[in-house]
Formats: sequence, structure tokens, C-alpha cells
Amino acid sequence: MSDGPLVLDSVTHLSAGAAGKAVLCASHSGIYAAWYAARRGVAAMILHDAGIGRERAGVGGLDWLASRGLAGAAVCHRSARIGDGADMLARGRISTVNAPAAALGVEQGMVAAEALSRLAAAPPTAAPVTEAMDEARREVATHRGIRVIALDSNGLVGPADAGQVVVTGSHGGLLGGKPETAVKAPVLAALYNDAGIGADAAGISRLPALEARGIAGACVSCFSARIGDAMSTWQDGFVSALNPTAAARGGRIGQSARDFVTAMLEHH
Repeated sequence: MSDGPLVLDSVTHLSAGAAGKAVLCASHSGIYAAWYAARRGVAAMILHDAGIGRERAGVGGLDWLASRGLAGAAVCHRSARIGDGADMLARGRISTVNAPAAALGVEQGMVAAEALSRLAAAPPTAAPVTEAMDEARREVATHRGIRVIALDSNGLVGPADAGQVVVTGSHGGLLGGKPETAVKAPVLAALYNDAGIGADAAGISRLPALEARGIAGACVSCFSARIGDAMSTWQDGFVSALNPTAAARGGRIGQSARDFVTAMLEHH
């Protein structure tokens, strides 16, 4: 592996080889994503601001990193596609900077490539963050044998979730534009956060890919629910975008996440 900075489509693609490096990952900058990267010992990171959204959850991870002495910054959702590291590097402009990143010369409005170069000067961490995060997977409802599962990350979807409804805290963007990254199992329905929709409508780009597989898909507004927090999607979210399969089953714009899920369960 190169000694230079890493550019990836998701923090979930980080390996043990990321320890001590500056990374650009096209995940949201919420606490869950920041924690996931810090657990792998990265020295500094650039993420995506995901529209910033409710309670500034889209950049909440930057404060979390700063409290642990780690540099972090986020690119503006209007400047580059969420889920696409190469596009963030090419087009991204910084919208939010924490204090350790500012100390390294990263500034609002800076192009992402320059910011990443400056973050590469961050001192390596003494050790990866080892603290645990609250449970990221919960079963929140059942209906005629179909489970509704709240997952803070779409990366937690597995084969056992086939035929179930998944309510995630993840953004609704494909990783690297690849349709196969929409969801890893043939679920009945899936809910995401729209991440401000953003450049090229990347924040909702999973929806056509789900449609092609016959999966009902929708996103809730980033201003209604905290990105990275599946329970906020479930409890607070209101639908901002959906695919034709979801609409045919009773989904609609403006619906609460709970009402959307009820429609999916009753009309599948």
C-alpha cells in the first residue's frame, strides 16, 4: 500500500493498512462514520457533509474527532457526489473544518485535494480509538413474520435480512456509482437518508438501482432525521424521495418513515 493519502468511496472500505494515514472517504461526516474510521487508526480524514441536516448530524463526527485530537473536514454536498471518493477529490470543496484540521491549514472553501495534502501532515495517532459505539442494529417491529430492522449503516445488511425491511442511517447514494452497492441482500424495502440530495442527485442514487431489482426504496430528508442514526430515521424521518415500486405500494413524499414502512408491509 502507498504511503500517500487514501481515497475511498466509504469508511467501510478502510482496512488495517489505513492506520496512521490521512484519508478521504465519501461517507457522511456523522458520528458513526467518524468512529468507524477512528477505530482503524486513521490520522486525519475528509468526509462528506451530507447536507449537514438535522442537528448538524451530517458533520457531527467532526466535533467527535476534535474531542479526541483528530483532524477532520467535510466537503459540501453541492460540490461533489456523496459515495464517490474520486469525485470528492476532483470537485469537492470544504464546507466544515474542525480545530485540529484548521491548525494544519485546512480552510472552508479549499479544494479537497489541497485539504487532503495538508492533512497528510497530521501526526500519526498513538493508537486507534477503542471505545465502543451504541448498538447499531435493532429490530423495531414485525408484521406477519416480516421484521423491520434499524441499521445505523447500510454496510450492516447481510444475507439474513433478505425479505425484510431495513431502515438505515446511511445516505442514499451508490458507492462509486455502482448499482450493486445499493444493498447487499434482496430486502423487501429499504429506507435511507437523502444527504441533502446534493451534486448530481447522488444522495438518492440508490433508488433507481433498487427499482431495477424490484425493491421498494425511499429516502428521508436529512433535515427530518439525523444521518447515521437509524432510530432517528425510524422515529423522525419524513420521505423526500422514493422509487416507483415504493409508490405503487402506497409510499408517498411527505410520509413519515413509520407510515412508509406500514404501507410497504401491507401492500407487498
